[in-house]
Amino acid sequence: MPLLLVLAMTRWNADYDDMLIANVDSDLRIAEQYLGRILTSTGTDIRSIAESSLFGDVLRAPSRERQRFLNQRRIALQLDFLYFLPRDVLPTAPSKWPVITAAAAGTLSSQIDIFTAQDLAALSPELQQRARIPLIETEAAVPTTRTVEDRGMVVHSAAPVTVLGQEGVLVGGILLNRNLDFIDTINALVYLSDSAGKSRQGTATLFLDDTRISTNVRLFEEVRALGTRVSASVRDRVLTQGQTWLDRAFVVNDWYISGYLPLTDSFGKRVGMLYVGFLEAPYQAAKRAAYWTIVAVFIGVIAISAPLFLWLAKGIFSPLEQMTRTMKRVERGDLAARNGAVGSRDEIGQVAAHLDTLLNQVQDRDQALRDWADELNTRVDKRTAELRTANSKLEDTFRQLAMSEKLASIGEITAGVAHEINNPVAVIQGNVDVIRMTLAGHTGEIETELNLIDNQVLRIDAIVGKLLQFARPTEFGTFEENVDIAPLVEDCLVLVDHVLSKQSITIHRAFEHSPPVAINPGELQQVVINLVMNAAQAMDGAGDLSLRLAPMTRDDQPGTLLSVCDTGPGITDQDITAVFNPFFTTKPGEGTGLGLSISQTLIQRAGGLISVRNRAQTGAEFSIWLPATEGDHLASNSTLPHRRPKPAIQTSSG
Repeated sequence: MPLLLVLAMTRWNADYDDMLIANVDSDLRIAEQYLGRILTSTGTDIRSIAESSLFGDVLRAPSRERQRFLNQRRIALQLDFLYFLPRDVLPTAPSKWPVITAAAAGTLSSQIDIFTAQDLAALSPELQQRARIPLIETEAAVPTTRTVEDRGMVVHSAAPVTVLGQEGVLVGGILLNRNLDFIDTINALVYLSDSAGKSRQGTATLFLDDTRISTNVRLFEEVRALGTRVSASVRDRVLTQGQTWLDRAFVVNDWYISGYLPLTDSFGKRVGMLYVGFLEAPYQAAKRAAYWTIVAVFIGVIAISAPLFLWLAKGIFSPLEQMTRTMKRVERGDLAARNGAVGSRDEIGQVAAHLDTLLNQVQDRDQALRDWADELNTRVDKRTAELRTANSKLEDTFRQLAMSEKLASIGEITAGVAHEINNPVAVIQGNVDVIRMTLAGHTGEIETELNLIDNQVLRIDAIVGKLLQFARPTEFGTFEENVDIAPLVEDCLVLVDHVLSKQSITIHRAFEHSPPVAINPGELQQVVINLVMNAAQAMDGAGDLSLRLAPMTRDDQPGTLLSVCDTGPGITDQDITAVFNPFFTTKPGEGTGLGLSISQTLIQRAGGLISVRNRAQTGAEFSIWLPATEGDHLASNSTLPHRRPKPAIQTSSG
């Protein structure tokens, strides 16, 4: 209700203000029409003189008679000046006004013009003195260095004279500076034309530029505010932009609902303003009185209705509060809580009784649920046993996947080695032995080359042995051993040397003495080779591969940390959190996406941790931490055979 009241009062206030603006707009139109009538009537009066036969006779009389006639007509028509310009002096007239030019062309013209002090002095020293208005410093006006306004705003009219032999222009006008009859007439027309005129306390003003030259606005009780100036904001809107001002404005010493109309002279320049406005204070007081009346009525209604509403609300909220207390007791576990009699037989009393019925049903069902709990626990135990069996099968399946991934990772390495290398190596070794037997002690000159062939055959044989050891680790050692990681990493580098040697990859080793770890060496080899191969692929042809080995304690448990770093582009922020997910790969069509997932599982199964991060400079870094074994069995169990027995010499025919 208060919100609706505020909205209604706001809307009413806006409509009330719009009505005031509409009133001042109507007032301004009346003042504008009166000014237009003055211009029209002045021109009509001068034309009537110019076209009269009597004026034709006067033009033929001596100049003294002519001047006397013009003075009489000027006074009768309430003009401030009236003179005749013969046709022969028009081209050399000192003041060629557009109205005179139009009259010389045969057209009646009546406009507002601004006369300088010299122009007024040429007409009459009295007019010059009447036009002079000292400027009064006015707050909020545009700053100026001028101290007096000596120009005059004139209703300037000219009519053509076409008397045979006496052609010319009859010129007359009214000085509007200090013309209080003119401005008081406008004020009377606007604000005393209806029954509400006096209460509106209206004012009217004529401005020359931004200076009041004729006004009924009072500076003091009996002193008119001649020489005061309009505010800078009004001047800019009306004189500079040429717009009509319809808004509240501060006029001399109070706020008025104001209308300002720009005035233009015969040259089309904006030279002044016509103003009408009425005092804002009475209307503001009326609005405040209306506001307080509405607020008082509203407070009275609330004061009368509030006790009644509170009495009615008590009969509603008391049972509701009782039900709320009952529900809180139920929430705390007291299922025996009930509302009981709430002292009401209406709809709320029926709801309270129905709630008690529902609580009875809840209590019964709670007991039934407790009875089911034991049976549910039995079923859960049975289901847990089934899940253990399923989990065991899942682990078996994972081991099979791990073996499949392992075979896939060494497929390219072992496919052309086991079959294709052993026989050629045996043939090479056999032929070297045949050369030695054939030369029988004459091999001195080529002994160095033969020894080099022997060494390379032994190196090839060692590589083949390590490949077979990687493919079938159970044939070469126990399933889980105390492994020294440094020689195992060296063996892995031998296995992938054929890949690294095809690229411009430099290997950097930084191996510190570290404790042995407990892990299946074949599984650790699988992880290391996977990381090295991934690093080589990431560097795409050239880079630095860094292998660091150091002791590291994690959660108070000693262990060994192996880091594999490359100088590739690194891993995007979007992919780095998913690299260990099964089947995730950045090389679709080139891999299964299981390598890193299986590597993570193998390391975690050994009690270790594998992680990845992007290096500060460039590339990625994979870290493997494994816990140290109890005791030191480095010498006995950590190393694997490095070469097989030399193959027997085989010969081939053909």
